Amino acid sequence: MQIWFNIVLAVQLVSAVAMIGLVLVQHGKGADMGASFGSGASGSLFGATGSANFLSRSTAACATVFFVCTLALAYLSSYRPTPAANSGTSVLDQGVPAASAPAASAPAQIPGAIPGAIPGAAAPAVPAPAASDAIPAR
Repeated sequence: MQIWFNIVLAVQLVSAVAMIGLVLVQHGKGADMGASFGSGASGSLFGATGSANFLSRSTAACATVFFVCTLALAYLSSYRPTPAANSGTSVLDQGVPAASAPAASAPAQIPGAIPGAIPGAAAPAVPAPAASDAIPAR
C-alpha cells in the first residue's frame, strides 16, 4: 500500500505544478504572462481562440487529476487492513484483551471513598482554630 501511496502522491504533485503553470500561461484581462507568448497572434498553432480553449481544457484535466488523486490519498491514508485473528466487524465483537489485570488483584472499593485515594492512609490532621482566634476582640 505504501507504494501506491507514493505513486499517487507523485502524480498529485506533478498535476499541481502543471496546473499552476497552465493558469499562469492563460490569457487574462490585463497584461499577464500569457501576453509574453504572443497573445494576439492569430496565426499560431491553435488559431486565434484555440490556445485559450486548449489551455482551459488542459487546466480542467489537470484539476480533475488533482481532485481524483486527493480522494485516492484520503482513501489510502484511512485504509487499515484487518488482521485475520480479529474477524469481528466491531470493536465490541473482538472481546477483552488478554493483557488486562485480573479482577481479584484489584482492591475492594469502599462506598463513598475517593477514587484513586491510597487505601488505609489517613488524612493529615489540621488543628481547629481556637475560639479566641475566630472572633477578634474589641
